[in-house]
Amino acid sequence: MVGPSGVGKDTLIDGARAALAQDPDVVFVRRDISRPAEAGGEDHQPVSESEFRRREAAGAYALSWRAHGLCYGVPADILHDLAAGRRVVANVSRGVIDEARRRVGVVRVVSVSADPDQLTERLRRRGRESEAEITDRIARAQAYSVAGEDVVALRNDGSQEAGVMAMMSAILRDD
Repeated sequence: MVGPSGVGKDTLIDGARAALAQDPDVVFVRRDISRPAEAGGEDHQPVSESEFRRREAAGAYALSWRAHGLCYGVPADILHDLAAGRRVVANVSRGVIDEARRRVGVVRVVSVSADPDQLTERLRRRGRESEAEITDRIARAQAYSVAGEDVVALRNDGSQEAGVMAMMSAILRDD
């Protein structure tokens, strides 16, 4: 899953995770992030930047990247889940999509977007960015695009329930 900050990726993932909790063939990734657990945002494994670099050098991540002053890592154990035929759901940067395609072969990229006015309001409610940072994020969101035959566009402008249903459909579809 990819998309600009504030489009509701965490909400969609949390809703789909709850709805699919009894499905052993769907795995939701808990990322390592160099951000304290109490800093808010998604449930993640907090690691220091030095610990992240150590883990990255040791091959602990299937995918890793840096964004917004933080380090992000998708644990390498997802490769075992994929080899076992499970569907793995991970929130990643669009900058690692090609790497994911190379490393795991078949991927489905769920590209989430939202109306700019809704996005602005969500970012303000979240309270993690200044007005200037919100303006920058909105500009980046409007320039944001992901392309490929494996991309599923998900517009998250409606109800939370509708968004979660669309997310589950993207996760479970067989194509």
